[in-house]
Amino acid sequence: MADEAGAPGLAALLLVADGRFPAGSHAHSGGLEAAVSAKQVWDTRSLEGFLRGRVATSGATTAAFTAAACAGAGRGPGLPARIIELDAEFGARTPAPALRDTSRRLGRQLLRASRAVRPDPRLDALAGALPEGPHQPVVLGVTAAVLGLTPGAAAAAALHEAAAGPATAAVRLLGLDPYAVHSVLARLAPALDDLAVAATALADAPPAELPAYGAPLLDVSAEVHAAWEVRLFAS
Repeated sequence: MADEAGAPGLAALLLVADGRFPAGSHAHSGGLEAAVSAKQVWDTRSLEGFLRGRVATSGATTAAFTAAACAGAGRGPGLPARIIELDAEFGARTPAPALRDTSRRLGRQLLRASRAVRPDPRLDALAGALPEGPHQPVVLGVTAAVLGLTPGAAAAAALHEAAAGPATAAVRLLGLDPYAVHSVLARLAPALDDLAVAATALADAPPAELPAYGAPLLDVSAEVHAAWEVRLFAS
């Protein structure tokens, strides 16, 4: 995906996909903390199964919306109406209130970081149009456009985060060998590439026709996790 954008695009992709980018994702486990508590994930094999399910469902939906937001961000100072529509459609595909709140919280943090790193009128317009906080994939897509990335690269960044975030959390929650965890991520790479290609193919589709792949267990566990009094991760 990054090759499409050339060397500057590769550098920008590495910037937004880096876990050290101050967008707040390091504080979230992507549902893994609840899965560990429910004994659904306990080692690298079960972690791989969790990650494959996550990227094929919620990850694929997020990637499609990220690619669409990147393609629809335009080049002028204004914010296309399509971006607002994408935000509403993504919210409709996120039935769990806890996950909607998390998406908007991450969107606000990513938007703040993006405006600091690469000021752009499109980011300012996004903040003004959705003061409660745009959903995270919409912000990621617009940020990718501002950085000169292609929709394919934007989708790849979204899928990388969908897999790497929970994988990193697994090291902290289960004390897994980081080398073994990154071996899991390496095995996932071909699947992530395929999902990114599929998401990119939908970048220009009407927002209402974008996928709505569901993960009901993640929705339910997110609501349970949000009610915990003590937790290591915010989600």
